[in-house]
Formats: sequence, structure tokens, C-alpha cells
Amino acid sequence: QVNFVVCQLFALLAAIWFRTYLHASKTSPFIRHVVATLLGLYLALFCFGWYALHFVVQSGISYYIMIIIGVENMHKYCFVFALGYLTVCQITRVYIFDYGQYSADFSGPMMIITQKITSLAFEIHDGMFRKNEDLTPTQRCLAVRRMPSLLEYLSYNCNFMGILAGPLCSYKDYITFIEGRSYQLQQSEANGKEDTKYEQTDPSPNIAVAQKLLICGLSLLFHMTITKTLPVEYNIDDNFRATASWPVRLFYLYVSLMAARPKYYFAWTLADAINNAAGFGFRGYDKNGVTRWDLISNLRIQQIEFSTSFKMFLDNWNIQTALWLKRVCYERATFSPTIQTFILSAIWHGVYPGYYLTFLTGVLMTLAARAIRNNIRHYFVESPAVKLCYDIITWMATQLAISYTVVPFVLLSVKPSFTFYSSCYFCLHIASILVLLIFPLKRTQKGSKKHESIQPVWSKKPEENLLQKNSYSSTNNSFSQKQDITCRYQALKQ
Repeated sequence: QVNFVVCQLFALLAAIWFRTYLHASKTSPFIRHVVATLLGLYLALFCFGWYALHFVVQSGISYYIMIIIGVENMHKYCFVFALGYLTVCQITRVYIFDYGQYSADFSGPMMIITQKITSLAFEIHDGMFRKNEDLTPTQRCLAVRRMPSLLEYLSYNCNFMGILAGPLCSYKDYITFIEGRSYQLQQSEANGKEDTKYEQTDPSPNIAVAQKLLICGLSLLFHMTITKTLPVEYNIDDNFRATASWPVRLFYLYVSLMAARPKYYFAWTLADAINNAAGFGFRGYDKNGVTRWDLISNLRIQQIEFSTSFKMFLDNWNIQTALWLKRVCYERATFSPTIQTFILSAIWHGVYPGYYLTFLTGVLMTLAARAIRNNIRHYFVESPAVKLCYDIITWMATQLAISYTVVPFVLLSVKPSFTFYSSCYFCLHIASILVLLIFPLKRTQKGSKKHESIQPVWSKKPEENLLQKNSYSSTNNSFSQKQDITCRYQALKQ
């Protein structure tokens, strides 16, 4: 953990130096690729020792597969190999070397590299094999029309900004950053018209980086002081279960799982700040002309802590992984996309049994929450006062359901996980099944999306909804500037 923090702080300083002295206006893309790659591999070697060779081996073999297989089927072979290699490494680390410990958790960076390998393989397949009219708007935006060089490929997978903690970014956005292309941004005015702005100079990320570093400091302080005093394991303590009342147990369940989140806030926000400090992550301006540096952000803390539905929580937690699952699995599945996506997510996360218990419980909770939301929510959204009461109740229910669901993810093993669930009499499992038996599970219609987009009354302003989702900059050489603008605006609206 100390190595990780030291390396990330070094990466932050390197990012500032990279943006200042190796800016695209001063340095060729070749030099920027070489420096970003070498710094990334050095950090990996410092942090994980010779385990870092796995990063190079996985990337190198995947690139070889891309070259020899061809664009028609290489996405399938890269997907199977990258995920299989990751799984083998996870099995050996967990069950052979160090169960339950994180002293040499080199599989964390490999999870991000696996995402990048598979994402790029599908993007190349879309751009060089599939017909343009067969692609969705997002796939069309992300499609890669030429094979990357080995240097570009290694730079994308192993650059110093994202090798330790990500986050995932699209290949085209990364190449745009390295090559220093000016952003052309579509802004939606109040009257609905589109205003094209041509950004001639890179906007400064200093304010965004300072804000994110402040969040990192507060998260780290909270983790080092509060988290240790509220261990999740105390939920299965025999004395606590025997003496504490139900309200006390439910309250401790919530606060102990809430206290477990700041370490993720710290790691992901610091990774985001590092990319921003290097000049990567700019997503345009809002309607007030304020710069947005959340192109590759991985979480939205306010929406997580005040989420009023399971879906809202998941949409704002580990955002880039959710987008990856959608792009490589859900949108391409020929049957049962939800089941296939769940299986892929479980395999990608690792081999601890607790992960699978969490995902199985999560599927049940998601379906039950969707059934309740579809059947009763519309009765409570007309009056602001009633809506406030509904939001408070659903916030409490969501936070407890999330905490109940992710306990096995923290405990890792089967026995303590079942100890916890049995101590709760599997109450939320049973309640979810009863809900699914009582309420019909309606299909989500496009016309009903307006109910899904309603934010809690204490949440952010409605006009920010347009810019909630990640947008993508179109940077392919074969596209004209006009096509790039249209593509980016369509993705922004999504």
C-alpha cells in the first residue's frame, strides 16, 4: 500500500512535468509515447517487482494475436486470452500464494489492462471489419480504422498515468491526448441550438486537480482514522450479534460499509487527478462555460452517498468498468445479455467466493428494486413534499440493501458471508423474492426513461443530467472534423 501511494504521488509529479515539458506542441507523439510507456513500466516494476512482467507478457501476446488472427476474429481470441490470463494469475495469487492478502496484488493493474486489451480489440473489429451502418452511435464513435503500432499499443496499456489504478479510457481518446489535437466541442444552449466552439489552447486542469487532491486527502484521512474503528468483520462478531438490537445492527452495517468506501474514493480520485494533471480527461464545457475534467472519472461521490435506487448507485460507482461491460458484452450478447454481463463481471473481478455471492445477491436486489420502482414510483413524483418523503425512504432502503449485498465482497470467504446472512435470516433475499412474486417485472421502455432520470430533491441540478455520462472524442484520421463533432455530441447526449 505504501508503494502504491508513493508511486501514484510520483506519477502525479511526472504528469505535471509531462504536461509542462513534453506538451504536444513541443514534443512529437513518438517521444510522448516512449516516455509515458517507460515511466509506466518503471512504476510497475517498483511497485510489484518482477510481477510487472505479467503486464508486458499479457499485452505482447494479445498484440501478436491481433496481428496474426486478423480483424474478423481477433476480438474473440484477444478476449478469451486476456481474460483467461487474468484469471490464471488471480487463481495463483489467491489460492497458491497469499489468500486474503494484498501484499503483491499485481492482478489489480492487470484487470485494467484486460479491459483495455478487450476494448481495443472490439473497437478495431468494429472499425476495420464491420459495416458502418451496423454499428451503434457509440460503437461508430469509438471504432478504430487502423491497426495501432506496437509502441502505441504498449503506451495505451502501460502508460504511467493509468497503469496502477486506471481508469479505463478509450483508445481514441488516449491517442487524441498524446497527439495533442485541439478539442472541438458542441455545447447545448438554453434555446436548444448547438454552438460549436473551437478550443485553440488546452484549458488548465489546475483547479480540477486541486479539488480532486482535496477529496483524496479527506478520503485518506477518513480511511486512516475512522475505517479502522468500524471493521466490517464486526458485523459477524458473536457477542455483537447476541447483544445488539436490530436497529443498532442495521445502523452499524450501514456505517461500517460506508466507512469501507473511502479507500476506493482515494485510489480512483487520485488516478483521475494524475490523468488530469497530464492534460488528459477534458470533456468540454457545461452550459455556463465551466470546464469539465471528468471524461474518464470512475465515480461520483455525491450520487453514490445519496443514491435512491440500486441502479443509481451502480451507475455512479466504477463508471468505466460499467461502460466496458456494456460495450464488450451487453450490447453484443446474442442471448440473455444480463446473465452474460453478470458472468463476465464476476470472472473479471476475481476468484474469491465472496465476489460471486455479492453478484448473485446483487442481481436479485436489482430485479426487485426495478420491480418496485416500475410499479409504485410514479405515485410519488407529482408532489414535491411526497417526493421528498419517497426519496428519503428509498435512500435508506438503497443504502441498507447495498451494504447487505456487498458484505461478502469484503469478507471474501463463504463461511463468514453465510454467517452474516444467516444472522440476518436472509431477510433481504426473501423480501426480494417476495417482491418479484408480487410485482410484475415490466420491461424498461424508452418512454419511461423520464422517471429513471429524476434525481433526488437534494441532488444536483437537473440541467447537469445532460453531461452525466462520459462522452468520447472522435480522433480517427479517416473522419472529418464535422463528423467528429457530430459523433462527440451524440455520445454526449447519451
